[in-house]
Amino acid sequence: MIQYSLKCAQDHHFDSWFQSASAFDKLHAAGMVTCAVCGSSEVEKELMAPRVNAGAEKPADTAPLSAPASPAEQALRELRAEIEKTSDYVGRDFAREARAMHEGDQPKRAIWGEARGDEARKLVEDGIPVAPLPFRPSRKSN
Repeated sequence: MIQYSLKCAQDHHFDSWFQSASAFDKLHAAGMVTCAVCGSSEVEKELMAPRVNAGAEKPADTAPLSAPASPAEQALRELRAEIEKTSDYVGRDFAREARAMHEGDQPKRAIWGEARGDEARKLVEDGIPVAPLPFRPSRKSN
């Protein structure tokens, strides 16, 4: 196992473990290494020093990697939980569903999903209220 310090294009810093250096390279090339904060797949290794374990116990105040590293990460985690709890995930049908609700063809409800850039731009141009979310669906996260 190897631990890498990583950084995304949005300057979020995080660590992740990989089976080997070649496993990291393979996953990275496939776009499967994503930012733990925003989900971006534009991730690169940071300059890091080798980690030497001299058999010392883990300090008691060290938080697990799954714990948020900052108040911003905690706020994003809470936002995601609220959106997932109070709205329906419609996947790649987001643009179609949002348009149908706006035009009255479907009852209005809270939805979230995925849209290509051109689809999202067209929704905004047509006055359909949409907003980008600062995370990706769980299936695309590490």
